[in-house]
Amino acid sequence: MTIKQILILIPLLPLFAAALVGIFRNYLPRWAAHVLTIAGVGAAFVLSVYIFNQTLSGFTLNEAVYTWLNSGDVHFEVGFLIDNLSAMMMVVVTFVSLMVHIYTIGYMEEDPGYSRFFSYISLFTFSMLMLVMSNNFMQLFFGWEAVGLVSYLLIGFWFTRPTAIYANLKAFLVNRVGDFGFLLGIGMVLYYFGNLDYATVFQRAPELAEVQVNLLGSSSWSLMTVTCLLLFVGAMGKSAQVPLHVWLPDSMEGPTPISALIHAATMVTAGIFMVARMSPLYELSTTALSTVMVIGAITALFMGFLGIIQNDIKRVVAYSTLSQLGYMTVALGASAYSVAIFHLMTHAFFKALLFLGAGSVIMGMHHDQDIRNMGNLKKYLPITWITSLIGSLALIGTPFFSGFYSKDSIIEAVELSHIPGSGFAYFAVIVGVFVTAFYSFRLYFLVFHGEEKWRHAKHDDHAHAAHVDAPRDDGHHDDHAHDDAHHHGLGPNDNPHEPGWVVTLPLVLLAIPSLVIGYIALEPMVFGDFFRSVIFVNPEAHPAMEHLAHHYHEFMHSPAGMAIHGFTSLPFILAASGVLLSWFFYMKRPDIPAAIKARFIVIYNILDNKYGFDSFNEKFFAGGSRCLGNLLWKFGDIMLIDGAMVNGAANTMGKIAARLRNLQSGLIYHYAFAMIIGVFLLMTFFIKIN
Repeated sequence: MTIKQILILIPLLPLFAAALVGIFRNYLPRWAAHVLTIAGVGAAFVLSVYIFNQTLSGFTLNEAVYTWLNSGDVHFEVGFLIDNLSAMMMVVVTFVSLMVHIYTIGYMEEDPGYSRFFSYISLFTFSMLMLVMSNNFMQLFFGWEAVGLVSYLLIGFWFTRPTAIYANLKAFLVNRVGDFGFLLGIGMVLYYFGNLDYATVFQRAPELAEVQVNLLGSSSWSLMTVTCLLLFVGAMGKSAQVPLHVWLPDSMEGPTPISALIHAATMVTAGIFMVARMSPLYELSTTALSTVMVIGAITALFMGFLGIIQNDIKRVVAYSTLSQLGYMTVALGASAYSVAIFHLMTHAFFKALLFLGAGSVIMGMHHDQDIRNMGNLKKYLPITWITSLIGSLALIGTPFFSGFYSKDSIIEAVELSHIPGSGFAYFAVIVGVFVTAFYSFRLYFLVFHGEEKWRHAKHDDHAHAAHVDAPRDDGHHDDHAHDDAHHHGLGPNDNPHEPGWVVTLPLVLLAIPSLVIGYIALEPMVFGDFFRSVIFVNPEAHPAMEHLAHHYHEFMHSPAGMAIHGFTSLPFILAASGVLLSWFFYMKRPDIPAAIKARFIVIYNILDNKYGFDSFNEKFFAGGSRCLGNLLWKFGDIMLIDGAMVNGAANTMGKIAARLRNLQSGLIYHYAFAMIIGVFLLMTFFIKIN
């Protein structure tokens, strides 16, 4: 089998499994659904590892596989660009997807939409692979839209729940805003570069670096700035940057495996991957980089604040995802593309681990997601406890854990950057370290330590969890889909229990890279040649990475040296302070957070209202659209079309007919008189002509 055939198989195997299970789900046994999809994704993972090993040996490929359309000199093709960046993304996507597939066997065990769910997540894997393997903008856009579509289907998987339908519509509409900008950016590329192939566009970019375009009147803008900003609008939607972030927390309405697959590890990082891939364009516009950095900094800091007040276990992790995506975006703005991709990779493992750990807790708590009803679960869920602790330590950047190497590299790169906005960005990411540590370990302590609060928690009978209200695959409620073991919350005499091996095995396998991948990959990915021919950085204009490498080689020398040095750094001090303060507040003096909330209720309400983004969107955009629709309906439809055009024409003809009707009197002398007048007029007209 040739490498080209292997490359074609990698996305097609998950697609084939998704189609088979989706089309024949009513005829296949439940076990066949997970066997087929896991086999497809597992084979794609093995083949991706093989391709990755080939790229480490110097293999690259940039080749069209299929020509879809020719329009003049422009060719719309399906093609593959295989290099270190795409091969690494292929391995991450397929590995995390494989873990989620295995985990789903346990999590969705009794769900009536079991086969449909496996079909969706396998289809998502295909879509993401097409995105990261593409060598042109058309295929990139196809993968981009496909992951958005499958995300819509997965967020609204339980489609008889109004909250799930609201969430998936919200995600779909917000992403359409970002995708509109993204499509305009691709249009700019096609119009000015005359090609959609990455290599051709990147080769021509320096020639067009000084080109100005007129957008509004006589004002001129840099072509590169406009193109990069439009492309970044797409990344803002997909990677949930302010103000297009509002869809991601609500997307927790989907089943927990989806949170791990789409909203932590793969789909939301598509925007980060895209900007890194477009580094030859972004390096030509400092304005675009500055914008990227500032938006990322706002997201990293202010979304982290929202995590502090959340009580839903999945939403706490969701806001940490928003914050970490902000860190990646800041790194992109600092021209530290390799560091952003490095953090993307480490984050994929430990965030998927945290989401799946949260799902294990939810299962153990009989689908109660409120962390205030938990406590001391380490006694009952030991594997979930230790793996969640590993994920939390990686998230806050503890030295020697994977998140430390990528997160600290981002902070140092921003500190060394001279791009406008880097001062604010450094402040945001350094404060974000403390905030992340505080809310992450608030979650950890409330869930795994302290008093067993479920023994006296009062559960709202109307607050049934997702599984109780899960629809059957035909869309109707299945009141018998779940037995008494899936009621909402534990009773006072119940104990949580560790789920089966299909849930705990993915946790263990994800915990391993969360521990070691940063140590292993730091030098080749950040300071080595791993991305040398893939990512382009102009060291004269943007020297942050050059300074970072010099600082590393002069003072740290090795990943171990960097970790040891990290124990004395400001980020570690802030992270440790956040952990200690969280422990003091929630383990020793739980009255203090309540007092702070009462004292600063205005700030709490602002955070609880998510800074008013949702309210503004609902009132301004949704409300404005409704007002405009009503105006167009009343004036345009009722008054103009129905009133003036349709009914108006009919009324006018009616009035004319009423006047003409008077001529039809039925009296013979009236008709004789009319005939005489007619003859007179004809004779007069005839005589004048002659």
